[in-house]
This record gives sequence, structure tokens and C-alpha cells, in this order.
Amino acid sequence: MEDRSDHFPLCTLLPRLPSEPGMTLLTIRIEKIGLKDAGQCIDPYITVSVKDLNGINLTPVQDTPVASRKEDTYVHFKVDIELQKHVEKLTKGTAVFFEFKHYKPKKRFTSTKCFAFMEMDEIKPGPIVIELYKKPTDFKRKKLQLLTKKPLYLHLHQTLHKD
Repeated sequence: MEDRSDHFPLCTLLPRLPSEPGMTLLTIRIEKIGLKDAGQCIDPYITVSVKDLNGINLTPVQDTPVASRKEDTYVHFKVDIELQKHVEKLTKGTAVFFEFKHYKPKKRFTSTKCFAFMEMDEIKPGPIVIELYKKPTDFKRKKLQLLTKKPLYLHLHQTLHKD
């Protein structure tokens, strides 16, 4: 068995921030992502970042653990991400990015396969599905190209915590 420890993402999920009166915290559960070649992805995980319109990080970047399972055209995660900023403190134009990454043994590195993002007006409690875009990740959201013509999405569930 080859040593693949060099490419394993370090799970960098952060705990929920302390609550503040009148402020809202957001938990995003990454349920699953639909991909036509889901079963072939090796050690897939998602990097989550919160960026402003200039692509500047507004919170620490977090990596999910490797996916819990792969089935048909889905990679399942069922992982909660705690947004590291109160919703009210996010500036207009902020977006939450989800980069789907997987290991490529032939090239011996981890590659970004696609990405999705959620804008501030999409923050509301309950399930949401967002479209997948082709790499490279465009944090400024200027030249977006859908990954496929097939209806493949990132499935999320949002929970708002208000004090």
C-alpha cells in the first residue's frame, strides 16, 4: 500500500463562534455534490471560504474531512461548517465558496474539480441547491462557466442561530 499521507487534507473545521445578542450565526451542512464521475474521485473534500467581491478572505478557510461515501453520481459529506463571522457583519457582495477537490494519483497532487458559491441573498434557513462551475475558481465571479449542461448541484442545508 502506497503512502498517501502527503495529500490528505487536514480537516480544518472550526467551532461555532460565541453568540452575540441580536447577531445571527450560520451553520451550513454540506449534504452531497452531484458529479457524473463521482465514483472515480479519490479522497474528495471541499474547501469552504468566505470572500468579498475582490476575492479577499473574510474568515479562515476551512476544509471538510474526506467524503463519507460515494454513490452513483453523488459524493456524500454530511458535514457542518460553522461560518466564522456573524451574518450581519458580512459586507454586501460577500459570497461563500465551496471548492470540490480530489486527489489525482497520476499527477500526485490534489486538484480542484469544480466550485460553487452562495451569495448573501441566498442565506436563509433550510435546504438549498447551488450550481457547479468549471475551474479555476473565480472568486471575483467575473467569468463563470457552468460545469456541465447536466443538472448537477451542490446540496446544502442552512441553519441560522440567532440570539
